[in-house]
Amino acid sequence: MTRRWRGILIAVVLVAALAAALAWFARPEPLAVATRAVDRGRVEASVSNTRAGEVEACQRTRLSTILGGRIEYLGVDEGDRVEAGQVLMRLWHQDLSARVQVAETQLATARSRAREACTVAVNAEREAERQEALAARGFVSTSRVESARTDADARRAACTSARADVATAERQLAAADIDLGRIVIVAPFAGTVAKITGELGEYSTPSPPGVATPPAIELLDDSCLYVKAPMDEVDAPRIQPGQSARVSVDALPGRHFAATVRRVAPFVSAEERQARTVDIDVDFASQEEARGLLVGYSADVEIVLATREDVLRVPTAALRTGNTVLVVGADGVLEERRVQTGVANWEYTEVSAGLAGGEHIVTSLEREGVRPGARVVAEDAARR
Repeated sequence: MTRRWRGILIAVVLVAALAAALAWFARPEPLAVATRAVDRGRVEASVSNTRAGEVEACQRTRLSTILGGRIEYLGVDEGDRVEAGQVLMRLWHQDLSARVQVAETQLATARSRAREACTVAVNAEREAERQEALAARGFVSTSRVESARTDADARRAACTSARADVATAERQLAAADIDLGRIVIVAPFAGTVAKITGELGEYSTPSPPGVATPPAIELLDDSCLYVKAPMDEVDAPRIQPGQSARVSVDALPGRHFAATVRRVAPFVSAEERQARTVDIDVDFASQEEARGLLVGYSADVEIVLATREDVLRVPTAALRTGNTVLVVGADGVLEERRVQTGVANWEYTEVSAGLAGGEHIVTSLEREGVRPGARVVAEDAARR
């Protein structure tokens, strides 16, 4: 090789080396991304309510008197504990009490008359029997016997009529007592007084059909609680009574309560400007654990549909469209990998094929520049 060509070759090598050096120093810095190692663990398939549910009391009633009237007695305050059968409110009732007294007097009179009539009837029957015995021996005439028997039959009829009057008086007294019960509110079960509408001396009006009148007293049993929650109609066919669930309450962040699905509504609710939903009732696994929750708390329900133990899993947020993930290669370059998935929830997704345990995948997919072929570095490594 001549000296001229040797010089050209050296120049070409120097230019190539310089270009390579410039390309090396001009290369973009690797992107810092959040990564997660593929591991093994539990994955649950679950569904959650579409809107906030609500903590409810197993027994809750809005009580009103049957008749309207002025409040004469109010034996409780809001927040009081009451027992079943305890009188909570009574309206003015002097007129009804007077009717009860009249009915009691009429009943006493009817019973007295019945005793008198029946006593006379017994005596008349005995007299008729004596006359029949004397007639058999020829001491009295047949007409005397017939007169005695007729009198006995009449007295017996009078006794029966008097007893019927007693039964009528008893029913009249029972009706008066029923009328008296129309102005009294009695606790149907033990519980807590949630709300009272009205004060002593005010007029209490019962709620007629179709008219939204506030109840006089609202009573609830907070010793037994459950959660009612709306579920999307698409998820409803997969929900069955007896399935396990978890309840979270906004007022107690980070705390979860074990529960069980008790009821799935047999119809779909359609509310204006909202999704079509199916209401479910969820019972707390432990009422003692739920004690202290307030009726009306907003709550969320997560129903467990299926559970897989010790399976390969990835964060659900790491999945891209088409069930692909970005795997961090040994050289720091991202590789797109398609995976086969199984049971999934909002936190984890089961991977049945496409990944191996220990491989690192990107979870910060929203960052600019994160795509297949990009050079990346884990955030922890970037900080070091």
